[in-house]
Amino acid sequence: MAETDFEREVLEARQEIFSDSYPMSIGELTNLFRDGELIISPAFQRLFRWDNEQKSRLIESILLGIPLPSIFVSQSEDGKWELIDGLQRVSTILQLQGLLPDRDPLVLQGTKYLPGLDGRSWDGSVGEERALPNSLRLDFKRSKLDLKILRRDSSPKTKYDLFQRLNSYGSPLTAQEMRNAVLAGVSSDFAAWIEELAASPDFIDTTVLSDRQRVEKYGEELVLRFLYLHATNETSAVSLRGFSQLLDDKAVEMAESFPSNKTELERVFQTTFKTIAESADDDAFRKWDSVREKFSGGFSNTAFEILAIGLGNAVANGASFRTDIKDAAKEMWQSDEMKGRYSTGVSTESRLSRTLPYGRRLMTA
Repeated sequence: MAETDFEREVLEARQEIFSDSYPMSIGELTNLFRDGELIISPAFQRLFRWDNEQKSRLIESILLGIPLPSIFVSQSEDGKWELIDGLQRVSTILQLQGLLPDRDPLVLQGTKYLPGLDGRSWDGSVGEERALPNSLRLDFKRSKLDLKILRRDSSPKTKYDLFQRLNSYGSPLTAQEMRNAVLAGVSSDFAAWIEELAASPDFIDTTVLSDRQRVEKYGEELVLRFLYLHATNETSAVSLRGFSQLLDDKAVEMAESFPSNKTELERVFQTTFKTIAESADDDAFRKWDSVREKFSGGFSNTAFEILAIGLGNAVANGASFRTDIKDAAKEMWQSDEMKGRYSTGVSTESRLSRTLPYGRRLMTA
């Protein structure tokens, strides 16, 4: 690439992002939230994870005048601000003042520099806790925060990319938790629909995910994988390269076009998992042990990709499909395609480039 071409590439990418910086007092930010002009989506709120010690240390920092990292918001078409990054800080500030929905007002604990915070609350209205002195409450509300505002004329996908980048610098969120939070901003109806599909009885009964996988929203990730992969014509390792980012992009595309394709996608999803549940129940995505003649172990991504996504492809294309899921699973596990090809060391892209075509062959009657 010529230097001038590269410089043009940088300039074009810059033009997709329009941002402002704005110092704002905690009191002003609180009023925006109270007036419905600062939005924290429900999916985002569920990621509020700080414990009481972390919350108390933040309040300590504010009272001591220690500068905090910037808070990022995105401006919507109607001019409101949607929180992109800074959830833990903003939620703690709101909870202290008793303004965070579904959370009790915050009762602080003592900190390194302010042990006297122990047992204090905003106004002393929670049990026997002591109130913060009025002078300190005024100092708190007048404390400044640095806001970075992604303006409404930025590229539609910039918000997603910004949230993902900011939360990749040491955040414990899983890839799907980040997707859920931002998809709710692109289309709250789409995000709720994905959660609804992941909670459907047939899907839950057949996938049998662990408690940890469910908490980390792996069910929702499997739903998105199914919706994207059952219909794609691009199944080579090259076309699936960087699969996690590819799934991010496809999820945003689906959210942006929702609900135009909802009816058909829901039909394919429900038919697929109803067929699997009626034939194989919770054995479908476990490994078949031909020596012991039983299904055992936990959820297998490979089995899901071959059986569920392969079946979904047949359903979507109006082809005849297999309903003897247990027999198909046994055949799969004993096939030449499965021998030594799907070990844990294989990349997602390489595995998918094999499982998707094989699944389509196997599950078409």
